[in-house]
Amino acid sequence: MNPKLIVLFLSLILFHPVYSQNSDITSELYSTYDTYKEQKLNIRRIKHHDLQPLIAKHAANPIFTINKVGESIEGRDLSLISIGSGKTHVFLWSQMHGNEPTATQAIFDILNFLSSGDFKSEKEEILNNLTLHFLPMLNPDGAERFQRRNVLGVDINRDALRLQSPESQTLKRVRDSLKADFGFNLHDQSTYYNAERTDKPATVSYLAPAYNYEKDINETRGNAMKIIVFMNNIIQKYAPGQVGRYNDDFEPRAFGDNIQKWGTSTILIESGGYANDVEKQEIRKLNYVSILSAIYTIAEGNYKDIPIADYEKIPENDRKLFDLKITNATYRLLDKNYVLDLGINRLEVDKEGKNDFWYSSRILDQGDLSTYYGYETIDATGYTIKQGKVYPKTLNTLAELEQINAMELLQQGYTFIRIAKIPLNALESPIPLNIVGSAYESTELQLQVGINPTFLLEKNGKPEYAVINGFLLDLTTGKGAFKNAMIYR
Repeated sequence: MNPKLIVLFLSLILFHPVYSQNSDITSELYSTYDTYKEQKLNIRRIKHHDLQPLIAKHAANPIFTINKVGESIEGRDLSLISIGSGKTHVFLWSQMHGNEPTATQAIFDILNFLSSGDFKSEKEEILNNLTLHFLPMLNPDGAERFQRRNVLGVDINRDALRLQSPESQTLKRVRDSLKADFGFNLHDQSTYYNAERTDKPATVSYLAPAYNYEKDINETRGNAMKIIVFMNNIIQKYAPGQVGRYNDDFEPRAFGDNIQKWGTSTILIESGGYANDVEKQEIRKLNYVSILSAIYTIAEGNYKDIPIADYEKIPENDRKLFDLKITNATYRLLDKNYVLDLGINRLEVDKEGKNDFWYSSRILDQGDLSTYYGYETIDATGYTIKQGKVYPKTLNTLAELEQINAMELLQQGYTFIRIAKIPLNALESPIPLNIVGSAYESTELQLQVGINPTFLLEKNGKPEYAVINGFLLDLTTGKGAFKNAMIYR
């Protein structure tokens, strides 16, 4: 018999008792997701007031019990949404960090699913065996500012011992009152994490936190590991190779580590990056599918057959991704040619109100980046980095940009355009040319870490690519993702 077929056959046997029983519901959850997606939450920068009408909608449904369990420092309500009648209690909390909202959105998708008349037998299994408790947006004051910490400046996830913040006190009090059997600690992580030694983004990362410095594995932590192995198998179906595992060094101040210590099997889930998913809506969908599937396997109890050893097989998180990686580009300095790799990231700058953002990109690293990866990578062998020119004609207002063919100017070697009257409230250039004011004087391009990446890639004296504020544009086809360029007054 073919050895590959033997391996496949054995793997099917290994996972048949657990995973295959849930594969059908997982596939159905994925394919029907849009039916339950909460359409009123479709961007990352959600606020506390965005959730209140949704909570009120579910409060009107008798299958849910909703209680105010605390307040933030600024007085925003913290609500616990409960459903089910089972003896096993599952507690899910999200947005402990105010700028990590992906799972908060997924929670409201899950609530819509639980409210529906579909999947009756599966929901009966869940709600008869489990009682589910959701505490969405634990840090609403941080969410208001789209910042990690609360308004006291405290990282709630490092406040499990001192309990300095009311949000921390609420989380501890709710966990203790529920004596939850399982806990889902829901976060976002940087989009620049990758699965170790691969170019795959860590779209979802997991951790079964340690409860002591020795990293011992008791039944509580072991059950968390088994659930993570189960969820990893699900994510692999939709984002193969895009799962990471956090280092499990014990952090005595962290809630996850302590909740594990207090007897709740705790599963940390971090939503990372996914190509062309700036608002993390595909990752939100993966949260929905994998969390609901995990809840279902907890209800059935068949997670118990999963081997803990498979937890260690999940690749560790690494942080070696760039938005754009340019390899083997020729850079001329002091009349000599050098070959460089460039790692470029597009950094978000919040607009007023924290509801939207623009990009101000930077070179994060340069030199030999052969052990790093990019969401987008270009091999620039044979291309020379050239400084772009300032277009000689000065426009009077931003409105005149509508008459400009930016691609033609880029092909002619221009990367800047001068405007006499730049409004004070204008933050970014809407076209792939950096805007400069009347007093702007160009300086010689000197590549170094920290500068804004704007230049041309020439071959045989002709610009074939442009990098404008970190966005790569193909000047022969006009193709390339672009959001904004810079303004220099």
